[in-house]
Amino acid sequence: MRIRGDVFWSWADPTLHHRTHDETLDSGTCIDVQVRLSRTGATQMFIGIYAPSGMALHEEAFDSRPGESMTRSLAWGVGRARKVASEPVLQSSRRAGKTTVVAAVGR
Repeated sequence: MRIRGDVFWSWADPTLHHRTHDETLDSGTCIDVQVRLSRTGATQMFIGIYAPSGMALHEEAFDSRPGESMTRSLAWGVGRARKVASEPVLQSSRRAGKTTVVAAVGR
């Protein structure tokens, strides 16, 4: 079970159409990437990275991905999530059992 952080709860709106990508990496770390269309038609994205225990290691939300479709944004977000999950500072945080990076990004 994932322990969602404030970034996710601020971003979440189950009434909007969205697509998701969930993946468990070899390290046991889980990535969750979600894209949606806002009420005004903007493509928005959430990226979450969670330790095997479910603890949030990194969360970020993008208010807008200008000119990008949901499909392209989802692919970009999966690549970004994999990259962030492999960063040494995040790996050391996972081993120490603490959250070090939680961010909300407007773009």
